[in-house]
Amino acid sequence: MRILHAMLRVGDLQRSIDFYTKVLGMKLLRQSENEAYKYSLAFVGYSEESEHAVLELTYNHGVSSYEMCGALGHVAIEVSNAAKACDDIRAAGGKVTREAGSVKGGTTVIAFVEDPDGYKIELIEH
Repeated sequence: MRILHAMLRVGDLQRSIDFYTKVLGMKLLRQSENEAYKYSLAFVGYSEESEHAVLELTYNHGVSSYEMCGALGHVAIEVSNAAKACDDIRAAGGKVTREAGSVKGGTTVIAFVEDPDGYKIELIEH
């Protein structure tokens, strides 16, 4: 068994595709439309779905925003240098919500950014 994907509901599919591909450097792996049930999907990731877990971005036609649920914490991405990743993300128009630094009570260096829909993305320095 393995994790295939995590799904995030988004208010603007192209805006989210742009964030995950242009700001976080993922690839758009596939995209589909379901007119009958009024939703669109885009799968993004750093590698093919057959190799690694990816994100499924779901746009429900006509829904431009969602209330953030209290149960979802964040999506985590490994980076080689968290401070540089924050600089690069900021330069690409992304929003850094916690600068790179040690996790409370530990030595692992982390940072947080936010996607256009408000989802938290944790950057964990390898």
